[in-house]
Amino acid sequence: MRIREVVVTPVAFPDPPLLNSAGVHQPWALRAIVELRCGDGLTGLGETYGDAPHLALLREAAGALVGLDPYDTNGLLRRIRSVLGGADAPDRHGLTGGSTPEKTVLRVLSPFEVACLDLQGQLAGRPVADLLGGRVRDRVPYAGYLFYKWAGPDPYGEALDPDGIVAQARAMVDAYGFRSLKLKGGVRPPGEEIDAIRALRDAFPDHPLRLDPNQAWTVETSTKVAAETEGLLEYLEDPTPGIPGMAEVARTAPMPLATNMVVVGTQDIPEGFGRRAVDVVLADHHYWGGLRRSVELAAICGTFGVGVSMHSNSHLGISLAAMTHLGAALPEMTYAADTHTPWQCGADVLAEPLEIEDGSVLVPERPGLGVRLDPDALARLHGNYLRCGIRERDDTGYMQTFDPDYEKRRPRW
Repeated sequence: MRIREVVVTPVAFPDPPLLNSAGVHQPWALRAIVELRCGDGLTGLGETYGDAPHLALLREAAGALVGLDPYDTNGLLRRIRSVLGGADAPDRHGLTGGSTPEKTVLRVLSPFEVACLDLQGQLAGRPVADLLGGRVRDRVPYAGYLFYKWAGPDPYGEALDPDGIVAQARAMVDAYGFRSLKLKGGVRPPGEEIDAIRALRDAFPDHPLRLDPNQAWTVETSTKVAAETEGLLEYLEDPTPGIPGMAEVARTAPMPLATNMVVVGTQDIPEGFGRRAVDVVLADHHYWGGLRRSVELAAICGTFGVGVSMHSNSHLGISLAAMTHLGAALPEMTYAADTHTPWQCGADVLAEPLEIEDGSVLVPERPGLGVRLDPDALARLHGNYLRCGIRERDDTGYMQTFDPDYEKRRPRW
């Protein structure tokens, strides 16, 4: 069995005006859908970022993959390295750490590796979770992802104060049964975000809570916030920039520190773990190089006594399926994973989207990822892409259309 055709389709879907330390989400989120077609109706699926520089590299790589055996993921990596050379497509919005040529290779590799695993599972008649070592859980827990936001064309309304955040959380818990909650911080002054966490604790006394300001605070501010939220947070995520800064905060923080911004590749592990700068790594197969490398990351975390969760960006159902298979196979996963699925408000490219019930997703039993592409939905979302005019995510630039004086600063407070 060989790959006969590789199709990369950029898509766009409505995105609410969610605020973060870089600015605000644009009205359309971009993704790219990868199809590895082997003939006889057998197709492997992957999903990744849809920004123009990344899309160009995906298309370069796609041309080199025809004829590849989907079981040969080492050959897949060799071909991608050969095509890309030293290319670097930085993450402009800066929410997943710095970029390097190696990280760029892994970002390009990921959707193709997921699609190969999807094919392998279909050929073997086994779910992807079985290919990753077998499931240790039948349902994968996810956390409700809360955002400060403006009013928009979504069911959640404005949330700019503690009351708005609590109302948003109630709506998400009622709809999806989330048992953990995470607030995207770095938007309001730290004291106001502490007030929001206290309001969430009063409203949801049994829900683990997390706060992620995306490096918006100095070491001093981070240390103060950590002290004032003692007993309230399951973990504090990326409060300050850099491994040295995180290590300084970690020395006195009463809760674990988590990251998806300072330990973002294997090169960061010796310093990050050696300095005890982080207690939880949010794995993200989209930039760690796929599912098998994420399994390796989790094993390394387990060796060092570091917890594991999963990071999320705006995504569709193929990514949710891949995350669910990964979470099913990770004994080291000690925290519910992030997901943006509620914010996509039903937009998807799948014929039968996975459902979040009781705060978790049931691991698909069908071979491979266990999901099927809806060609009509894919065509609609591709049409959105062609019409929307957005080709790169730019939270800061979009914020500046409302506030020309706005600057992305890390740290800000």
